Amino acid sequence: MTAVDSLMLDAKQAIMDAHHRRFQTLHQEGRWEEALQQIHVILICATDLLNESFQVLDEALKTHNHTPTDHSTHPPTTR
Repeated sequence: MTAVDSLMLDAKQAIMDAHHRRFQTLHQEGRWEEALQQIHVILICATDLLNESFQVLDEALKTHNHTPTDHSTHPPTTR
């Protein structure tokens, strides 16, 4: 995971957290219609965050699987 990936995930998490706080405020104030609309926004943010996380994980796995490693313990053959 690169620094850019980490920053992007942190930013998306912060946005989702801000929307969640907004939902809580609306809920506490009894503003039900707006709170329900906010739930929709939170779900969109959560979906985006999860998709981004899966992409980062997928890239990390692809990078890891393509890293050439030779763990063999066989001595070189001579002729």
